[in-house]
Order: sequence, then structure tokens, then C-alpha cells
Amino acid sequence: MRALIRLLRPKHWVKNLFVLAPLAFSGRFNEADSNWRTLGALVVFCLAASATYVMNDIFDVAADRAHPTKRHTRPIAAGQISIPVAWVVFAILLVAVAGMVSLMPKLAPIIGGYLLLQVAYNFYLKRQPIIDLFVIATGFVLRVYAGAFSIEVRVSKWMFVTTLSLAIFLASMKRLQELKNHGDRSRKVLAEYTVGFTQRITEISGTLAVVFYSFYTFTAHPAFIYTIPVVLFVLIRYWFVADKAGAGESPTDLILRDWQLLLAALVLTGIFAFVLLTQSHG
Repeated sequence: MRALIRLLRPKHWVKNLFVLAPLAFSGRFNEADSNWRTLGALVVFCLAASATYVMNDIFDVAADRAHPTKRHTRPIAAGQISIPVAWVVFAILLVAVAGMVSLMPKLAPIIGGYLLLQVAYNFYLKRQPIIDLFVIATGFVLRVYAGAFSIEVRVSKWMFVTTLSLAIFLASMKRLQELKNHGDRSRKVLAEYTVGFTQRITEISGTLAVVFYSFYTFTAHPAFIYTIPVVLFVLIRYWFVADKAGAGESPTDLILRDWQLLLAALVLTGIFAFVLLTQSHG
């Protein structure tokens, strides 16, 4: 059972919280129907993401067995789950996704696009420098659009570029730490990157994420202006811990292990909740 849970990677579902962004920023969190539809979109993305994790582990089994840590933590590479069993799990997840999407047909193009993108990533795009970063970032953008489609609201231009920049920051930080820790041994595409170049991508995308988010709050949600220092702290703290501990290969693990990042996330949630609740009663 533990091996199956590791195969599905439920702790990585925290990435799917991007689905909640349109609900929060649209101010429709006090509508029961919108909450349920957003929750449905979140569940669909969790299932779809787990399906892609299983697929990744199947196709990357040789590379994972050569990786110093993944050969122990990835259940297929560690010999805890066979490839045929993994394919069965993958099929079950796809059936579950199809069932959920049939109840929420507006999500079909988003989920279908996400799954096709992941297939293309596994077969070809993950070996293409720069493109691999944008594919990862596109997955986060699609999560935001899934949340928006589920409640039929538009994604603002600022939310789009903020999400894209933040996702590129996380993806490039992951590549940066992989380069520092293992060189180009863990991924073929890393042979195309250098530490200096990858660090510049991380710096640019992180800076743009804060700038675009600031513009978004100034123009669309001035009441959220006090979240900007917290967002800036989160990005700087994330980089600090990743660089110091060499832990940026897994953004999810890093966030869940650092108490300051968790506290900052709680502060952000508290500010959002306070502003939205006071506005809804105003």
C-alpha cells in the first residue's frame, strides 16, 4: 500500500491548489455551487496528475534506477511495483478522470490538453532545453484555467503571466539544484544547461513573478497589497533553503518541510480570507 501511495505521489497534489486561484480572486468563494465545482476541478486534476506521475515513472524507470535517490524512492525503480501493475493503475486513473470530466464537460479541453502535453513531454519535449521548462509551467497555467472554467470566470492577463513566471521559477530552480547535486547524470536535458545560465533564468522568472503579481494586486485587487511582502519572502526563503540544503529538486518536499514557508503560507491564507470575508460583508 505504501508503494502504491508513493506511486500516486499525493503530497504533490499541493501543486493543484493553483486550481483554487480563480475562485479566491473572483470573490465567488461564498457561493456553494462555485465551491463544489472548484472542488470537482481540483479532484480531476489530482487524478490526472497522478496518472502522469505513474506514466513518468514507467517511462523513466531506467533513469530512475541510475539516480542516487530516485532508485530508492520511486516504487517502480525500486522494484516494489511491477510495470504491468503500474499500467493497470494508470488505466484506472484515466477511467476515473474520464468519469469526472463527463460530469464537468467544460473541463474536457483543459484536462485533455494537459494529458496530451504530458505524453508529448515524456516522449520528446523533456529532452528539449527551455521548452521543457515551459511545458512544466504550462501545466500550472492549465490548473488555473481549470479553476476558471469550472466556475465560468475569465483568467486575467496578470494572473496568467504571474502563474507562468512563478511556474518557470519553480521549474528552473528544480533544474538548478539537479545540476548542482548531480550534474547531467539524472536527466539528459541537463547536459544542455549550465549552472550560471539556469540561475539567471531563475532570477529573471522569480523577479517577474513578484512584479506581475504586484501589478495584478494594484490593478484588480488593491486590498491584497499586503500579501506582496509575504509573496516576496516566500520566494526568497524558498531560494535560500534550496540553495543551502540543495533541496530544490522537489519543490513540494521543500515547502512541506520548512516551517517558515509553511507559516508564510498560513499568513497568506489568513490575509486572503480576512480581505475576502470583510469584502463580502461590506
